[in-house]
Amino acid sequence: MADTCGQVLLGTGLTVLSHPLMYIKVLMQVGHEPLPPTLGRNIFGRQVYQLPGLFAYAKYITKIDGKAGLFKGLAPRLCAGSIGTIVHSRVLLVAMSSLETGKSQNGDGSLQHVVNETSKEMVARCCATIVTHPFHVITLRCMVQFIGRETKYSGVFDSISIIYKEEGILGFFAGLIPRLLGDVLSLWICNLLAHLINTYAIDDTMNHMGEIKNCSLAVTGVSI
Repeated sequence: MADTCGQVLLGTGLTVLSHPLMYIKVLMQVGHEPLPPTLGRNIFGRQVYQLPGLFAYAKYITKIDGKAGLFKGLAPRLCAGSIGTIVHSRVLLVAMSSLETGKSQNGDGSLQHVVNETSKEMVARCCATIVTHPFHVITLRCMVQFIGRETKYSGVFDSISIIYKEEGILGFFAGLIPRLLGDVLSLWICNLLAHLINTYAIDDTMNHMGEIKNCSLAVTGVSI
C-alpha cells in the first residue's frame, strides 16, 4: 500500500510538470498550427520554412489564456493517473500470486518467464486503461476546445454529465480499441526485443552485464 501511495504521489508530480508538453503535443497532433511558419535551416543547412517550436507554441497559449491555460485538462488527467496506478498495482499483485508456481518452475532468463511476466503486465495495463479511459477522453476534449475557443467541457463532473447525456456510456470509451492495441503491441515488442538482446547479444562475462540488463528492466518493466 505504501509503495502504491508513493507511486501515486510521484506520478502526480510528474503529470503536473509534463502536462504543458502533452497539451501542446495534442494540439499539434490534431493539426492546430495558429502561428505562421518561419524561415530557418534544416539539418543539411538549407533554408526552409519551419513551423513554430514548443516554446513558441507555449508562449502563444500563455498570451491567450495566461499561464493557467497551459494546464487545461489537468484535473481529469490526474484522476486517470491516480486511479490507473492503483488499479494496475492491484491487478498485477493478483496476477503475480496466480502465476507464482509457474515462475518458480521457469528460470528468470527463459522465454516462458518473459511470456508470463509480460502477460501479467499486459492484463494489468489493459485493466488500468479500460478503467481510466473515460478520464482520458475528457482530458483530450478539454484540450482540443482551445482550437474553437469553446467552454463546453469545463470540469470533470460537468464533462461526465455532458458526455453521458449526448453519447451515453459508449461515449466514455471512444478510441479505446486502438489505444489498447497500441499499448499491448508496444509492450510485447519491447519485452521480446529486450529478451533477445539479453539472451543473444549480451555476454554474461561482460563487466557491465548487470547494468545493461537493468537498463532493459527500466525500459520494459519486466525482469528478464
